[in-house]
Amino acid sequence: MAEVEIKEGLKTKDGSPYLLGTSLDHEGCNFAIFSRNATNIFLLLFNKPQDASPSHKIKLDEKRNKTGDVWHIFIYDIKESQHYGYLVDGEYWPERKGHRFNVNKLLIDPYAKAISGAYKWENLSSFGYEYFSPYGDLSFSTEKNSNCTPKGVVVDDDFDWEGDRPLNIPLTETIIYELHVRGFTKDPSSGVKYPGTYLGLIEKIPYLKELGITTVELLPVHEFNEFENTRINPVTKEQLVNFTGYSSLGFFAPQTWYATERDGVKAVKEFKEMVKAFHKEGIEVILDVVYNHTGEGNEAGPTVSFKGLDNSIYYMLENGRYYKNYSGCGNTLNCNHPVVKHLIKDSLRYWVVDMHVDGFRFDLAAILGRDSSGKWIPDYSVLTEITEDPILYKTKIIAESWDAAGLYTVGQFPKRWAEWNGKYRDDVRSFIKGDSGKAGDMAKRISGSSDIFHYEHRNPCHSINIMTTHDGFTLNDLVSYNEKHNEQNGEDNRDGDNHNLSWNCGVEGDTNNKEIIELRDKQMKNLIAILMVSQGTPMLFGGDEMKFSKKGNNNTYCHDNELNWINWKLLDKNMDFFEFCKYMIQFRKNHPALRRHRFFTGIDADGDNTPDISWHGVEVGKPDWGTDSHAIAFMLDGSEINTFAEINRLKKDGTGEFNYSKQDILEQLDDSNIYVAINSYWEDLTFKLPEPADSKNWHMAINTAEKKSFYEIGEEPRVNSPIIRVKSRSVVILIDK
Repeated sequence: MAEVEIKEGLKTKDGSPYLLGTSLDHEGCNFAIFSRNATNIFLLLFNKPQDASPSHKIKLDEKRNKTGDVWHIFIYDIKESQHYGYLVDGEYWPERKGHRFNVNKLLIDPYAKAISGAYKWENLSSFGYEYFSPYGDLSFSTEKNSNCTPKGVVVDDDFDWEGDRPLNIPLTETIIYELHVRGFTKDPSSGVKYPGTYLGLIEKIPYLKELGITTVELLPVHEFNEFENTRINPVTKEQLVNFTGYSSLGFFAPQTWYATERDGVKAVKEFKEMVKAFHKEGIEVILDVVYNHTGEGNEAGPTVSFKGLDNSIYYMLENGRYYKNYSGCGNTLNCNHPVVKHLIKDSLRYWVVDMHVDGFRFDLAAILGRDSSGKWIPDYSVLTEITEDPILYKTKIIAESWDAAGLYTVGQFPKRWAEWNGKYRDDVRSFIKGDSGKAGDMAKRISGSSDIFHYEHRNPCHSINIMTTHDGFTLNDLVSYNEKHNEQNGEDNRDGDNHNLSWNCGVEGDTNNKEIIELRDKQMKNLIAILMVSQGTPMLFGGDEMKFSKKGNNNTYCHDNELNWINWKLLDKNMDFFEFCKYMIQFRKNHPALRRHRFFTGIDADGDNTPDISWHGVEVGKPDWGTDSHAIAFMLDGSEINTFAEINRLKKDGTGEFNYSKQDILEQLDDSNIYVAINSYWEDLTFKLPEPADSKNWHMAINTAEKKSFYEIGEEPRVNSPIIRVKSRSVVILIDK
């Protein structure tokens, strides 16, 4: 039995190095933290997050409280909500060894499951910001910062999940909806009891369920400092913020900004309540996670956690003092150092096991495939370890397959990874706005981007088809602005992407011109229709379905206002468009031909004289891939159903086995052939129709040129002609019945 010792009036024992962070049991709490190069570590306990002075300061004994590189101690009678932090001593020698130890700076435990307290970064020297004197020597701050930095909080992991289990919705059945926890309900028009919070999202579950999405993707919820932005809005003179949260400071702690109170423990409990509520309604929750960099910035940034714990291990350094900046945010985590790999995987496992999330979208994920010199090594990186991890094996893993330093690796990730398909976004936008020479690229994107995801272990569903996201224009702005309008960001409109592939339809911004309004509506419907009939996994950006606008600002990361707060009055105003989006989602669900598990071959595999896909132009079987082509048509064989995959989509019986014949499946699914004609030309075109299946006729399901752009199931009118007139800049979709 471990020897009990009294330290600073507390009953303690040596503790365990096995689990980093805090581990609570009925006797007390184990504290464990990694630092290879520290010479001394002090654990500080605080009664409240705002306290400047600790109630206890415990020096960890290197002989008794250290195993390898892990410092640890067990303290009896510690309870949930205990606040704590660390002081870490060692060399401060950035230019030679990369070390930035500073025993004056209170540090947040990287494994803290909750974090409470305000960041007060006005006094920059308190956080160890570097500056150079006129004589060229480097400053070293001795100011204490415990009064202006948050603290870690001990959390009891116990929670009544009421039998909640992962939903494991197959990617082929997934429809992702990206949203911001605060922005989705913060506006008073949301009508929720707790606006801008995890609990506020619960009140919007019926809305999301009606829309038909299967999976919500939450913009970053890892702890970050929303007040790190020092700029002022030049128009309103208001303080700007870090709204989107791509600046993590704690990879285990949910953001307290989204809790009903700024309390770390409450944030944990309310996050769990939110996930449980979504799961009860059959909707998955996946997180946008940022493991490529932290909120500590570059060499002039604050020392909050990793810098002061072991800077040379956690970060990729340039000549010791400086930071490699593949992230574009000042620093880059050394993701493939064994210690950092361990941190990333532990964080992912925690969110899956303890917080019950269903998967992750990895921001700038190409960085996770770089070695310490910056070389792309996907098969020997943490990316592959995530793929094969036994706890994470059933979770969704989605990559943003590029970084800010120019590495673009779409289609090159290890098996099981799905990836944001930036080429899908660009090619579809370009074709729909009328650019020349894009017909061939459009066909590749509609059919699942096999030119990109062509490896043996990849399928169409690994292409996450994005049209709009938190980065860039909303769907409404995409058809309303030719140029970005980011003046309110305080960066002289220099920030944000200039390559938007947008078209304002004739007038920049808001207009009362009826013809332009109708054209914009049609263009938005065209984009949604194509998204839902393309092979791959579709993703919607929250608010697009009600025509939410950011007034031409394509980089609203810094605004906590109506530029990011969804205006729910738009739902009533644009109900017709919402109903169209809802219909297109259901249309996709009804037709297995739109959710294939394999790439098209162009051959007749099931002997019905119809290839799995056939391409057409205005003439049957004669697609025009020329530079001047602005029209494309295709037909899908609805009877060629992947039986095994469709069985997996259906509910299991009580034995856990699948007892469905192919006939059973066909009776539950629409096996209609689907014909899609896309006219991005500025004049009407006449398309000759291919023959429908035997004993069937073509019926009109969708026509984006009409005000009522879709027909309810069973009410689709018969097309009594071998040709159809497709109006300029519109999409027509037929099914045979």
